[in-house]
Amino acid sequence: MRCSAALSLLALCAFTSVLSPKYCSAQVDEQTRQLAHDVFQQLIEINTTDSVGNVTTASEAMQQRFLDAGFSKVDMYLGGPNDRKKNLVVCFKGTGQKKPILFIGHLDVVEARREDWTTDPFKFVEKDGFYYGRGTQDMKESDAILVTTFIRLKKEGYKPDRDLILALTADEEGGKSNGVDWLIKNQRNLIDAEYVVNPDGGGVDVQNGKPTNMDVDATEKLYGDYQLTATNPGGHSSLPVPDNAIYHIADALQRLQNYTFPFELNAITRAYFEKMSTIESGQTAEDMKAILGASPDKAAIQRLSENPEYNSIMHTTCVATRLSGGHANNALPQTAQANVNCRILPGHSLEETRQDLIQIFNDPKITVRYVDNSGDAFDTAPDRKALPPAALKPEVMQPLEAIVAKMWPGIPVIPTMATGASDGVFTNAAGMPTYGISGIALETNDVRAHGKDERVPIDSYYKGVDFYYQLVKGLGSE
Repeated sequence: MRCSAALSLLALCAFTSVLSPKYCSAQVDEQTRQLAHDVFQQLIEINTTDSVGNVTTASEAMQQRFLDAGFSKVDMYLGGPNDRKKNLVVCFKGTGQKKPILFIGHLDVVEARREDWTTDPFKFVEKDGFYYGRGTQDMKESDAILVTTFIRLKKEGYKPDRDLILALTADEEGGKSNGVDWLIKNQRNLIDAEYVVNPDGGGVDVQNGKPTNMDVDATEKLYGDYQLTATNPGGHSSLPVPDNAIYHIADALQRLQNYTFPFELNAITRAYFEKMSTIESGQTAEDMKAILGASPDKAAIQRLSENPEYNSIMHTTCVATRLSGGHANNALPQTAQANVNCRILPGHSLEETRQDLIQIFNDPKITVRYVDNSGDAFDTAPDRKALPPAALKPEVMQPLEAIVAKMWPGIPVIPTMATGASDGVFTNAAGMPTYGISGIALETNDVRAHGKDERVPIDSYYKGVDFYYQLVKGLGSE
């Protein structure tokens, strides 16, 4: 923080009664900045992909950092279903006046191929004002921030009025050993909490360098994978026939590409667009207002749907993500398959969406099977639906709004629906209300999570370090 900003902050804290002093003391000192840098680099350079990586290596590295910082081993748990997928749980002991708060962060990352990137995805690269590497946006930056925050508070001798629990986990991005699910089923007593804060969601939206709003994920879409299969007796490629398995899959995916699921709003997304209509301007603001009435304007829906984020908030979305077919270059394909990944609006089930896909494809030659988290395919899908939104607890929202007002003056805090899916699906289902809160500010047109050359602005990262330090103290000392 520059001197002028620091002096302004001190003046604000001294002369206003709006902000509590506990939201006015934090700055990222040089020692904290170095720790945050080193933890971040260490996590990025440990490959935690499902294919060849090792989450246990990252968990053990963070455990050692906590031990070095003075945490007792009896306040930590390292374990999981196998040697590669061990989770780390750390308990920061409080006075016990209130039930614990759980903070969750997944250590695994999606696959990344060196040939696709301009930098090595598993090297921590500083370039042009950004940190590059797989996980810099999803979500090793937040893992590093949480680790840094817990260590910083420990060194300060901080004593919260409740236990603060951190769970660093495996297989949120895929794989068969989801860490949050495993901990709930096998070590629930270690992570039982009044509510959960998940930095794998929310965050500050930035447009052309200007922060516009802080999103808080209060609900999320339902994740679902579906396997499309077409079969054929095959034959010699010199005798082509129209009944080609690959053609059937290609035609089905073309129909999916041209299909739009019905428009729908829920309480959270309706409130989101109501608030965003006061932030946006021109046609976009008018369109947002026009979709809120009893008879939503179809032209407004169409225009808003051209924005991928708004489209995903208003519709269930399904997209082809993998494709395979054939067994030889000189033979007609006997089998062709595709994976379709869906993000389903709350209120609609996995099986309902499978039936929707069957209707969209309208091809008896294609079977549509549900694929679970272990990669196994089934003829029917569960009737499971996304859970209703978590109630917005004042004890969460009030400290958050106070900190945002100080760090990003003038921007609103807006509850929204995550258009993806997170480990919050497990904690919400376990009766622990879960809030997606991130302190990272990103340009809305530079979201590279799961993509090539993933990166986070350096300044944004260290501001996120400051943000979470204040948030944890605000939540831990009501």
